[in-house]
Amino acid sequence: MESIASTLYKLKKHIVLIYAFNGTGKTRLSVAYKDVTKKENSDNHIGVYYNAYSEDLFVWDNDDEHSGANKKLDIKYSSLNKYHKYITEEKLNEYLKDYKPRFDYRFHNHDDISEGIEYVQFFPKKDFPASEGEDIHTGDTPIKISRGEQQFFVWCFFLTLFDIDNFTGEDKLSKHFFIDDPVSSFDDHNIFVTVASLMNLIDKHYRKRKIIITTHHIGLYTILGAWLTKSEHKDSYKKELQTYILKKEGDRVFLVNDDKDVLLYHLELLQILQDAINNDKIYAYHFAYLRQILENIASFLGVGRFSYTLEQIGIDKDVANIVNALSHKNVFRYEFVELVPDNKELFKRIFKAIMDTYHFVLHRD
Repeated sequence: MESIASTLYKLKKHIVLIYAFNGTGKTRLSVAYKDVTKKENSDNHIGVYYNAYSEDLFVWDNDDEHSGANKKLDIKYSSLNKYHKYITEEKLNEYLKDYKPRFDYRFHNHDDISEGIEYVQFFPKKDFPASEGEDIHTGDTPIKISRGEQQFFVWCFFLTLFDIDNFTGEDKLSKHFFIDDPVSSFDDHNIFVTVASLMNLIDKHYRKRKIIITTHHIGLYTILGAWLTKSEHKDSYKKELQTYILKKEGDRVFLVNDDKDVLLYHLELLQILQDAINNDKIYAYHFAYLRQILENIASFLGVGRFSYTLEQIGIDKDVANIVNALSHKNVFRYEFVELVPDNKELFKRIFKAIMDTYHFVLHRD
């Protein structure tokens, strides 16, 4: 793993996207990368990390002795605590709002403010603003939020930290961000919100920092890859982007270049769409998957236009404008939007035409 980490450290690219199945070693890679970069920089941290160890800093105290009357999420003390003073509720809420949290929260600092935040308490979300100086949670019993809610809270907490320029101390800018799978407990909507937050992070920092993102989630990998290669800023990203697949054969773990314009994981994407149809839960963001499949097929056929695939399956090419509009990130970034009946039927018609034309065989364990 050290040799892979060294390869990534020496890589002259600022955006690195890595797909790997669970168990391949993504978290071990992030630790190895930290060790390599420290070794090359006089044993000093020069980067910021988000991985399973980051989440382990947040531990529930269920207050069993008092029947859960004072539940809280403790934050273990670490080298990060001295940066907590830069975290404001205003900034954190800016990231949280996209996830539409059903909770409010309150920070409790250590007695010595320089030691940062000691714990967080969560409360049922109120629908009215507090008056100046009023604590709207007075009398409320703290609640325990779900695993998924906790994960997006911690993710947004780290997004706020990523914005701190002097994170590494001594007024040095962080040289890299290493982000390992921030979506393990998310539903599909929150995965798309996270992809959008990653795009914003890249937009803001990639010129000055190396940003390495690893994931096991095929949707995050394909859609983030598509946005980086097809957005209005694709020419800027192209020269800075490197995509890999992390593979494991026996005890050997290695990187494989994935330089295709379209990332070919169509069967997994088709299964996701089939499940959405079967469960009658088709949302606006599913059009992003559908467009990715159309592009995969077009690429296989040697044509760069997904409208060509529509023509091949008997769908009017003008429908491409609708697919394009509904697959844009701003459509589903903030809302879990169920499709209107006409678009839902269009979605089903395109999906059926794909399956009828190319006879893909789907299996679900």
